Amino acid sequence: MSAWLRADPRRAAPAVAAVALILVQITYPLSSGVGRDRITVAVVVLTVATALLHAATTRGIRWAAGFFVIVSGLGLIAEMIGTATGFPFGSYAYAVDRLGPALAGVPLVVPLAWTGGLYPIWVVAGLLAARRGPDPDAAHASASARLRRAGIFAVGAVGWDLFLDPQMVADGQWTWSVTDAGLPGLPQIPYTNYLGWALIAGLMAVLLTELDRRLPPARDPSVAVPVAVFGWTWLGSTLAHAAFLGLPASAVWGFAGLGLLGVPLLLRATRTTATRRT
Repeated sequence: MSAWLRADPRRAAPAVAAVALILVQITYPLSSGVGRDRITVAVVVLTVATALLHAATTRGIRWAAGFFVIVSGLGLIAEMIGTATGFPFGSYAYAVDRLGPALAGVPLVVPLAWTGGLYPIWVVAGLLAARRGPDPDAAHASASARLRRAGIFAVGAVGWDLFLDPQMVADGQWTWSVTDAGLPGLPQIPYTNYLGWALIAGLMAVLLTELDRRLPPARDPSVAVPVAVFGWTWLGSTLAHAAFLGLPASAVWGFAGLGLLGVPLLLRATRTTATRRT
């Protein structure tokens, strides 16, 4: 690891941001009121910083900027349409003046969260779609691999939201008009929300695949930071929801949903380790 950092000190930046992210997230269950709102914003900023620093280091500034524009841009458009019309997530509204400046009723920190939260899922989806090798962008070698990655990415996005929405609704950051048409234990979040997430994530995957096709491949195949953030999100959120936030249903649903990527990722890592030892 030290030799890896000495080869290019810029690689330390996303790792430092990821450590700061984890430390700040640990304080979330210990906070309340305005303090918790500030921590929420800080978590989003650090997730975005971690994602874009890693993307810029491994894929270059243009790719990182493209990822941000696609994911946060489409996320903002989807949120603005969603709050105005109820499509594609269902009818919902954000709390006023809690998460900073807003545009058309959508706090601007929200589309940032799309970039920070979905970047690790995109990387993991690439690893799983490629099936072999350390480079997640090897998934673009064939049309079937690209399709696999898009599908895995959409599943992972919904899995992440099984943690995100219950946590933010419980904190009063947004509310739904229909509160009795959701999953067992999560009736306050309608099924339409998850269908909307799958739809928007699918559109993002199409655009991200085109971005990959147009720009050079990864100059640095290291994926340790986003994979670690993914693992922390999956297992850390499960623990936090179950033990500290009083959200046992979302702990189960989120663990299962994001586990559709997490379990294959663990199996892949186990096989890779076993192969290296033989």
